[in-house]
Amino acid sequence: MADRSLRGMRIGAQSLQSEDGVIFADRADYTYRCETCGRETVMTFSTEAELPEMWECRHCGASATLLVDSKPVVIDRSGEKVARTHWDMLLERRTRAELEELLEERLSYLRARRGQQKIGA
Repeated sequence: MADRSLRGMRIGAQSLQSEDGVIFADRADYTYRCETCGRETVMTFSTEAELPEMWECRHCGASATLLVDSKPVVIDRSGEKVARTHWDMLLERRTRAELEELLEERLSYLRARRGQQKIGA
């Protein structure tokens, strides 16, 4: 088995492929500015790639915005859905007056039930 091993090579440390004939894609540097810490991060992307409008800041981890002509890109958030809470969905089905009435009914029911248990015990 020892006679079949590669001598003088570190397994996994170096590739046996060469870069002959490889044509690299054109690249460009793009700058992102962090909204929190104010630092800029320069990222290199292919010129054909679709650029993300937001990128994670290398310094603080917050969202950094793409700069075009030294100005931040305006991100269109009109298509995003806003998360609705249970309360929002409840208010779509009932008015506040109806909810207060239901609350009073349930509280009186619970109070009556609690009072009956004390008497029967």
